[in-house]
Amino acid sequence: MRILFIVPYFPTRIRTRPFNLIRALAAEGHSLTILTVAGDATELEEAVALRSRAIRVIAVPLGRIRPLVNIAQAMATGEPLQAAYCWHPGLAKTLQTLLGDETFDVIHVEHLRGARYGLLAKKVVDGIGATTPIVWDSVDCISHLFRQASRQSSARFNRMVTRFELPRTEQYESRLVSGFDRVLTTSPVDRDALSDLAVGRGRIPSPIHVLPNGVDLVAFQPDPSVTREPATLILSGKMSYHANVTMAVSLVRDVMPLVWSVRSDVRLTIVGQDPAPAVLALGADPRITVTGAVPDIQPHLARATLAVAPIVYSAGIQNKILEAMACGTAVITTSAALGGLMASPGIDLLVEDSDQAFASAVISLLESDHKREAIARAGRAYVVTNHSWSKVGKDLSALYQEVQQEGARAFCLPAFDKKMVSLGEV
Repeated sequence: MRILFIVPYFPTRIRTRPFNLIRALAAEGHSLTILTVAGDATELEEAVALRSRAIRVIAVPLGRIRPLVNIAQAMATGEPLQAAYCWHPGLAKTLQTLLGDETFDVIHVEHLRGARYGLLAKKVVDGIGATTPIVWDSVDCISHLFRQASRQSSARFNRMVTRFELPRTEQYESRLVSGFDRVLTTSPVDRDALSDLAVGRGRIPSPIHVLPNGVDLVAFQPDPSVTREPATLILSGKMSYHANVTMAVSLVRDVMPLVWSVRSDVRLTIVGQDPAPAVLALGADPRITVTGAVPDIQPHLARATLAVAPIVYSAGIQNKILEAMACGTAVITTSAALGGLMASPGIDLLVEDSDQAFASAVISLLESDHKREAIARAGRAYVVTNHSWSKVGKDLSALYQEVQQEGARAFCLPAFDKKMVSLGEV
């Protein structure tokens, strides 16, 4: 199939979903044209590395001024800031030209930030009388995430911003979920949240499918040559992301004192790029190391005794958990992480929600090599069975074929189409 794959941020290894979906689809024999924006010169260089016989990359520099202009315009129009942030008229013009000059079997659009390009693609496709299906990969339900963050984020500023954005985002997502041939999410929780948004506003949602994230099972695997550091916990993730900041602060404030009261030798390593000031401040404790960005997280996961992820709120699927499990590192998390996982608590990983129970689970696994290693083996087996990118790529290929064969495209709200597509005009 010839696939037009629109991504509102450059698909680097850090942005694991689009990066690995593109590679998996190419491995399935599809021909892909990637339409994206690049944040800096490094990402433009990576565009060259991503190109292959099956992958064509068209990247437009986003720059620093354009997102600020987009945000200012969105503040005035009522559009969600997330939806406006990555808009670039040059990329929109390129999209229009591509759809006028070439034929694609399916158009794939990622995230709320890319939805405006999807709406523009829909307008162009309809205008030329084509039947090219459009699949919107929402990834997460951003309204669901903002609803939680507005109450539970550790940072007051984040609570204020998400409260401001929530009604705009709910309205926008409720329309988007009815506007494309298929909608994808990473978890059943996000699927249900999007469906409820549409139904609650009297709209009929398009078919919504769960397509979980995978794991690079070669990059993330146990390393028998590495000796695990004793009594060392690892917390990983992008440490500028508000949900991860809240998780890190909560872990150190509420859980670690309970652990240290029993095991004063325990050390915590927080690994992830762009740590927020609140996360950097945690490193003032000599028992805590905040690394910032690292070239490769796998060695850190392989050396740790345990991976901890006391998630307070979340959306989608937790890559940090899948990666630790793939490395054969036992994981302790909370029930907030289970929305996108089919893993069995107590077998593949441990799940505890109260601070005391979480701390007790940490101490229990630190003191039982047998139990810790059994959970680590089961976790690795779960990931291999359920989360290989090869499997995810095959599932997405099958969905493309299904929606292409249907031929007819369902757009439930003509009034919505006219209003929303105007946002995507150049």
